[in-house]
Amino acid sequence: MIFGIEWSERAEQTLSKLPGYISSRIVRKVDIKSDPFHYLEHYEGNDVYKLRIGDYRALIDVDFENKLLKIVIVRYRSKIYEQKL
Repeated sequence: MIFGIEWSERAEQTLSKLPGYISSRIVRKVDIKSDPFHYLEHYEGNDVYKLRIGDYRALIDVDFENKLLKIVIVRYRSKIYEQKL
């Protein structure tokens, strides 16, 4: 099942502030269109999934009807759990 990818403005802002090698690593890892659920874990207490990318985490909203992964937020792993969606 192939999914499209959409970035929230908040996630794009975070990427633009990170060093280039980190942001490019995150973009490559998020490009998991063909089998996303092999890499995604359900984020407890929310209707989103998390993706581990080294020391960073991406929270992803999955739209099953439109087959779309929306990257909601990207943060350093110790700070992601402090964020409100």
